Amino acid sequence: MHAGQWDVAEGLFSDALELTAADDRAHWGLAESLWQRGERQIALKHMEEAVRLSASDPRLMRRLGKMYLDLDRVADADRQSLAALQADRQSAEVWGLRGDCLVKLGDIEGALAAYHQALALQPDYSDVQLELAELYRQQGRYDRLLATIDRLQDTIGEGDVCPSRAHMLRGIALHQLQRYGDAQRCFQDAIASDPKNPEPHLHLAALLLEQGDAQSARAPLQQAITLSPQSPSAIALAQQVRSVAESVERGFATGMEGKNEHPQGIIGRTGTAELAPQNAPSTKVSERAGGFKQR
Repeated sequence: MHAGQWDVAEGLFSDALELTAADDRAHWGLAESLWQRGERQIALKHMEEAVRLSASDPRLMRRLGKMYLDLDRVADADRQSLAALQADRQSAEVWGLRGDCLVKLGDIEGALAAYHQALALQPDYSDVQLELAELYRQQGRYDRLLATIDRLQDTIGEGDVCPSRAHMLRGIALHQLQRYGDAQRCFQDAIASDPKNPEPHLHLAALLLEQGDAQSARAPLQQAITLSPQSPSAIALAQQVRSVAESVERGFATGMEGKNEHPQGIIGRTGTAELAPQNAPSTKVSERAGGFKQR
């Protein structure tokens, strides 16, 4: 299993259960193997049996709760997280699960408290740091978002790769704090780390468009549309790019006419930054870009 040979592992765990159906470890291993190949419902039954046979081992309860959450069975996941906390309140992983459940239930303040408790027990818990940063993003607390991602990057071990999502969240915070050059580099790092994710492409395009560079925004925007053709945010941003481009063309045509009429009076009046329409709708991507799944 740890070597990634899931088909072989599944056979061995099945053989173990033929010898004894009361081995919680065999049920757990078979559940993980079945989960890997998409047999989610059967995997769930084996994990439930593993929890029962283990006398409610909090580690197995946490894993069962995560499976419930992945299947959007939030109420079941919530019950497992509470039961796991009763069994072990010193587990960062259990507190992380509790935070995930509270996010799904819409209790953002409760989720923040649970995540902070998880980090108090395990300061380098990167998954929780990312979820915490995501909540700060939703709340518009960009200074806290930036500080959280900076701490995550500080705790990454030598040879480990910073997650693409961390680069993107940091870029969003820097964008909102008007540190445009740094934000652009973060979005580019996110794209390099995960080229198939459309969201950093879209954020990069929005940043460039906001700075009045519609031409440079076209390439990342087109890539975002290619990766997610039905994205409402990408479609809306494409309309804004076209609007800016049309405005530039109109401004150029008007400038040329004025230049012909007043050769000495028009030169130098229109700079690139002024070509973007003054009353255009905001080009900032919404804090959860529509059409892109975060988790």
